[in-house]
Amino acid sequence: MASPEGRSGSSRDQYIPPEDDDPGLFNGVNTRQIETFGRKVTATAGHLMGGPEGSFHNTLTDVHRELRRPLIQRSVFSFAQTTPRDLARSKFIPSEIQQRAISSLPDALLSNIPQDHNAYSLFQGFQATLPEDPESPKVRHGRHNSRGRKLLEGSREQLDDGQPISRLRNEKTSLSHRLEMLEVRKSMCATEIREIDNKISNLNTMRKIVLDRLAGLEQDEIELEHDLNDVDNRIEDMQEEMDDAAALAQKSPGSSAGGDMPTTSGEFMSQSIYQKLPETTPKPKKKRHVPRRVSTMILHEHLESGSKIKDMQAHNDLITALDFDAPFGTMVTASMDDTVRVWDLNAGRCMGMLEGHLSSVRCLQVEENIVATGSMDASIRLWDLSRADYAPMESGTSKDGNQDEDDGLVFENPEDEPPPPPPTSMQDCPLFSLEGHVAEVTALYLRGDMLVSGSSDKTLRQWDLVKGRCVQTLDVLWAAAQAATTMGSSEGQWRPTGRQSDSSADFVGALQCFDAALACGTADGIVRLWDLRSGQVHRSLVGHTGPITALQFDDVHMVTGSNDRSIRIWDLRTGSIFDAYAYDNPITGMAFDAKQIVSAAGEDVVKVYDKTDSRQWNCGPGVSETDVAGHLAVIEQVRIKEGYMVEGRRDGMVGVWSC
Repeated sequence: MASPEGRSGSSRDQYIPPEDDDPGLFNGVNTRQIETFGRKVTATAGHLMGGPEGSFHNTLTDVHRELRRPLIQRSVFSFAQTTPRDLARSKFIPSEIQQRAISSLPDALLSNIPQDHNAYSLFQGFQATLPEDPESPKVRHGRHNSRGRKLLEGSREQLDDGQPISRLRNEKTSLSHRLEMLEVRKSMCATEIREIDNKISNLNTMRKIVLDRLAGLEQDEIELEHDLNDVDNRIEDMQEEMDDAAALAQKSPGSSAGGDMPTTSGEFMSQSIYQKLPETTPKPKKKRHVPRRVSTMILHEHLESGSKIKDMQAHNDLITALDFDAPFGTMVTASMDDTVRVWDLNAGRCMGMLEGHLSSVRCLQVEENIVATGSMDASIRLWDLSRADYAPMESGTSKDGNQDEDDGLVFENPEDEPPPPPPTSMQDCPLFSLEGHVAEVTALYLRGDMLVSGSSDKTLRQWDLVKGRCVQTLDVLWAAAQAATTMGSSEGQWRPTGRQSDSSADFVGALQCFDAALACGTADGIVRLWDLRSGQVHRSLVGHTGPITALQFDDVHMVTGSNDRSIRIWDLRTGSIFDAYAYDNPITGMAFDAKQIVSAAGEDVVKVYDKTDSRQWNCGPGVSETDVAGHLAVIEQVRIKEGYMVEGRRDGMVGVWSC
C-alpha cells in the first residue's frame, strides 16, 4: 500500500522540473509571468484588504502557497494559451450569443445618451445614504453648537500635556468626510428635483395628448349622434311611404269594384278629378329637427382652471342677458341691439334668431328645450328650440372634421366666416306669448309648468304654462306693508336706500322659486321670501344697502349680489348672513354651481370665489390679454354650470372658459 507521502509525490499530483532545464521555466512556462501576476495580486490585495497588519501577511502567504500548486500553474498556462474565441465558446452557449447580438444597441442610439454631470460617484452616493451612528463624534459634533470651542480647549490641553495631536487630525478628517457627505446629499437632492421636473414635463405632454384624444372622441360622439338622427329620420320617411302605399292599395280595389262605370263625360271627369289628383299631388316634405344631445361633454372638466375655450362676437352692443342649458350645448343671448340669438356652443356659431319681441330683451332663461324671454315691451314669450331647423355638422364643422373657431355672425370678413344659418331656421320655435304686465319685464324664473315674472310695474305674476294664463298677481309694496303689519316690525316695509343709482335700478332685480317658495330681490335691498300658496311674505332678509341685481339659492344657502358692491351668502335655515365679501364696483351678474361662485363686478375679469377653500381668483380676458387701447370691455353677465363658464361683455363679445 502506498503511503500518503508516496501518493502526494506521484507524478500525477506533483510536477518535478528536470535538473538540466532552466530553473526559471516549468515545462515551457515562464515563472516571471507568474511572479508578475503575483505582484498584481499583492497590489490589489493591499488596496482591498484592511485590518491588522498580520492578516495582510497571512493572506499573501496563502496566495503564494496556492500559486505553487501544480493545478493552479496548469490552469494559468491553459488560460494563457486559450484564444478569445475559444474562451467565448466555452463560457457562452450559442443561443446566449445570438441573444446578445440581437439586443446590442447601435452606435446611433448610444450617441444620444445624455452625459452624466454628477460630481460624485455612485459609491459616494451610496455611502452618503447610509445612516450615521448617533454616538459617533461627527454626529455629536452636529448636535452641539459649542463643539468648536471644546475642540480648541481639548487641543490646548493635549499640547500642554505633551500628548500627540493625532486625535485632532482624526476629528478633522471625520468632519471633512461628513461635510463631503452633506455635499453629496445636496447633489442627490438637486438631481432628484431635476428628474421630477422632467417627469412633470413629460406628464404634461402626455396629458395634452390625452386631452386632444378626448376632444376627438367627443367630436366623433357628436357626429355619431347626428348620423343616428339622420337614420331615424330616414326610417320615419320610409315608414310613412309604406303606410301611404298600404292605404292606397286598400283604397284602389274598393273604388274599382264599387258601382258601374259612368256613362256621361261629366261623371267621368268628376271621378277623375276627385280620385286621380290626390294620388298625383306631391305631399309637402316634413321637416326633420335635430334632437337634443344625449351624451355629456366632459372635456372642460379636465382643462386647467381659467383656460379659454372659445370667444364669439355674439352681438354688436351690450349684452343684457344670457343663459345656456349644458356645457357645449345651446346658448341664448340678448342684447341692446334688439336681437335674441341662439348659439351652438360646441361649433361656436349662431343657429338663428328668435324674432317676435318689439323691444330689447332684459331677462331670459333656458330650461331644457324651452326658452323664456322677458322684454321691455312688457311681454313674455316662450320658445321651443327642439323645433329649430339646424344641422350642426354641416354648418358648424369644417370639411376636415375640425371645429370652426369663428362664430356664425358676419361682421368684417364674410369670406372667412362659415355660411350663416337660414333666416327661417327658428320660424317653428315660437310657442305663445304671455301678456299681463304693464311695464318692462326685468326678471323671470321657469320651472316645469310654472313661470314667475317680475316687472317694473311693481308686481310679480305667476303663470300656468299649461293653460297659458296668469294665475296670481303679487303686489310687492302691498305685500311688504302687510308683512310689516303682521310681524309688527319695519323689516317688511319699503325702505329707500337713498343712493343716486337707485332711480335707474330695476324694481325687481332677480327672483327664483322652488315649488311654493319664491325668493325675490328688489330695489330697496331686501330679499323677500314668499309663500305662493298664500301670497304672503314669509321672511325678509335685510343686509344689502343697494338694489338687488342677482339672486340664486340651493337647499341650504342663498347668494345675492347688489349695487352696493357686495356679495352676501345667507343661511336659509336661520336667515342670517353666512359670509360676505365686497368688490370695487356694483354687481351686475352672479351665478354659482357646486364648487364656485362667479360674479361680474364692473371689470374685464370675472370674480371667482372657490367655496371649498374660500379662495378668490380672477378669470377672463383681463387676466392676460389687452387690446390696442390698453383696456378690454367690461363683463356684464355671467353664468356657470359644472365648471363651464360663459360671460357676456359690453361690446357684444361672449367668452367661454373652464372655471
